[in-house]
Amino acid sequence: MIHRRHALGLLAAAGLLPSRGFANVAPQRSEVREELAKHFTDLGTVGTFVGYKVDDYLIIASDRNRSGEPKLPASTFKIPNSIIALETGVVADPDKDVFKWDGVVRSIEAWNKDHTLRSAIAVSAVPVYQEIARRIGQERMQKYVDLFEYGNRDIGGGIDQFWLTGNLRIDPVQQVDFVDRLRRGVLPVSKRSQDLVRDILPVTKVGDSIIRAKSGLLGAEAGKPQLGWMVGWAEKGGEQTVFALNMDCLEPRHIPARMALTQACLTDIGAI
Repeated sequence: MIHRRHALGLLAAAGLLPSRGFANVAPQRSEVREELAKHFTDLGTVGTFVGYKVDDYLIIASDRNRSGEPKLPASTFKIPNSIIALETGVVADPDKDVFKWDGVVRSIEAWNKDHTLRSAIAVSAVPVYQEIARRIGQERMQKYVDLFEYGNRDIGGGIDQFWLTGNLRIDPVQQVDFVDRLRRGVLPVSKRSQDLVRDILPVTKVGDSIIRAKSGLLGAEAGKPQLGWMVGWAEKGGEQTVFALNMDCLEPRHIPARMALTQACLTDIGAI
């Protein structure tokens, strides 16, 4: 077994992906499949896709550059935020603890109601997760972001804004690394917290495959979408593929296309 820190040069050595820490369980192969990028250009936008086929120890990327460019995580940060909430006791039960609606009417109707952690992640309720972050607090949040080695680990810019408009940045390869550690249950937190977050992740069924994933949309809470994310993993029989996709979302039609493009890329690499 190769420790993550010993794997820093593997991707760069292949000349295909940036040099990043990765949750290695074996020496990995990596390759660029530029035909994957056509899904973005056909839609009139630009983006990137990174997939890690676990059983094959194979990392596949749609390009050499954007796959390693750090971006604000937007609502994909709800994954670590949920883990930290459970680990710190800010949320004791994802189905019973209720966050009361603050009465502020927002443009996304599904946010204008009370929520549990499970229902909040399902509709990506930003105000609920902002309240969760405030309850976690700066010190504990920084502790866990450091423990998770999450992106650049910079939570500057406001405890309830750092993943939306602040300083936090993460690239697709790092997203895959983090999500893969959650999938395997090897993050430095309790088994319970990881099990519960895996369970509340939204599920999409595609034929005999399922996709567990969290979306993100930079600027969604301000009504000015800019960048879309989709991160998670696909399960096809006993095979699993961890992935991260991001794309520029400058037109309304680009927003629902995040999952469609994710499925197209996963299909192309035989993951679903």
